[in-house]
Amino acid sequence: MHMAIRRIAILFCFTWFAFLCVPVTPQFWQELFALNWSEPGYSNLFRLAHYTPRIYPGPDTFLNWAAVAVIAFVIGIAWVLIGREKTGQAELLYYGVRALARYRLAVAIFAYGFLMYHPLLAPYPSLSNLNTAYGDFTRWKLFSLSLGIVPGYQSFLGLVQVICGLLLLYRKTASIGAFIISIYLGNVFMSNLAYEGGETVYSLYLIILSLFVLSYDARRLIDLLILQRPANPNTYQPEFPSHWLRAGRVVLKASFVLVFVLFYALSTREAFAADRYQFPAASGLSGVHGIYNVIEFERNGTAVPYDSVWTGRWRDVVFEKWPTVSIRSSRNVAIDSNNTEHFESDDRLRTYELEGSAGRHYYSYIVDPAKHILTLSNKNPHYKGETLQFVYSQPDESTLILSGNDFNNDNLKVVLKLRNKKYLIEEAKRTGRRGAIRL
Repeated sequence: MHMAIRRIAILFCFTWFAFLCVPVTPQFWQELFALNWSEPGYSNLFRLAHYTPRIYPGPDTFLNWAAVAVIAFVIGIAWVLIGREKTGQAELLYYGVRALARYRLAVAIFAYGFLMYHPLLAPYPSLSNLNTAYGDFTRWKLFSLSLGIVPGYQSFLGLVQVICGLLLLYRKTASIGAFIISIYLGNVFMSNLAYEGGETVYSLYLIILSLFVLSYDARRLIDLLILQRPANPNTYQPEFPSHWLRAGRVVLKASFVLVFVLFYALSTREAFAADRYQFPAASGLSGVHGIYNVIEFERNGTAVPYDSVWTGRWRDVVFEKWPTVSIRSSRNVAIDSNNTEHFESDDRLRTYELEGSAGRHYYSYIVDPAKHILTLSNKNPHYKGETLQFVYSQPDESTLILSGNDFNNDNLKVVLKLRNKKYLIEEAKRTGRRGAIRL
């Protein structure tokens, strides 16, 4: 009876971890064929690397793990009852599932590691972010912005992950990589809990994989380093009796390194040099980048003072380097609370700048340079269909005049004056940490 329970436990672990690592759910294959492979790049590989088994539709939850565990338990019992287990099969299954876990974990670590090494994951704050009150950000957005202002530190964290990923590719160093990455991921998991991040389930998923990889040598490490007694070395060697199995193993490993290490690293480097990733890639209206004070505001021909109780009165306006305008007013903002990684090739769908942020309404815009017309569309998914259209003019380099209709069909005339504002973070970068700063 004891042996049967042990065999069921072994087969349960094998099946459960196999389901966690191997994409068998329809959701993965649907996403795989939905990706745009005509433009290969790091975004497609990241989506594949971010796979977790989904039994239930919607956001990832721990219920998916429970469902997979039930399936694995049934398979383990059935396997033992039909007596298909052979002598020495447990060792081979353990080796196989550990290899799956090593490479599955390495894929995830490389996916995030190279994004952070070329600081893309948490970009430097936009001008609109720098002009948003601290209390208007969610916890997650504050964490992301805090990481974005120190790209050197972000690159260091990415380098640690890449090194750990490389250690996972070799059996002799896999436990070292798993030990380091389990500590690293523990901090990521706690950060997601503390800052209400969207990767709580996924980070715990990777922690479990790293602990499983580490468990192979855990007993020997405890004996040697803690209990200070002799530890038996690992002597198991997988057998590949046929030539094609040995050659296939080498080809698969070389292909993995080529795709998930070399190609992915070059793709992220190219993106860092040529694309803003989180922000729209296109350039905005020339010569208007900056923050503007609203010195005059007319609604339907009537001047509206700055301290007006009408929530539609603009306070200030930011024109980004890309085609985004953000407007601060007393009008409430329904926060776009998305806090998970997503990649969009369409500039209009790149919404990182407004996610987790209140206090400003963000608009993408289209320019008709011949007619001097700006057409603004609210980027927040809570305000779909909200459109404003203005005729713009620039009497001088620091003044911008907008005349047109808002989403309520009110006629507006807005005079904007460029503000010569300095930022502590920018001045600190310019003068160095020990230099004097003047604002």
